[in-house]
Amino acid sequence: MSSEIVRPDFEPFIALAEKAARALRDDMLANGHRAGYTEMTPAHNAVFATLGPEGSRAADMAARVGITRQSMGEVVRDMVRLGILEMVEDPSDRRAKLVRYTDYGKKVAQEGFKHIIELEQIFAEEFGEAELETTRKVLLRVREMLRPDPA
Repeated sequence: MSSEIVRPDFEPFIALAEKAARALRDDMLANGHRAGYTEMTPAHNAVFATLGPEGSRAADMAARVGITRQSMGEVVRDMVRLGILEMVEDPSDRRAKLVRYTDYGKKVAQEGFKHIIELEQIFAEEFGEAELETTRKVLLRVREMLRPDPA
């Protein structure tokens, strides 16, 4: 058995995808800060990525983003403290709480979604619609191949 470790002589897909994801997350945070929402932190992305317009349970949000309930609870509590979120009684189960955006939180979220739409337009101009669509298909297929059961 050889003791030599053989590394790829190219930048692996996993490295490219991770670096691109990190650049996108960093850009989203920087945009929020430029817009005046300087209280935003990288941890808040988990909420913005999973909180629906009608509100969601923190446990459901945690499952969708792939983190523990405790971690999501910590992020939610921080965002409640900042006035971005509120917790209200779930009308379908009074023992449970729904996480919702406050009016201020809706402004913060809308700024992020506006920036996402702008980025998509920039990417379409830079790469062309066809190449952007191909990139989407490749990324979706990779996700399906490596995680066939998203539940």
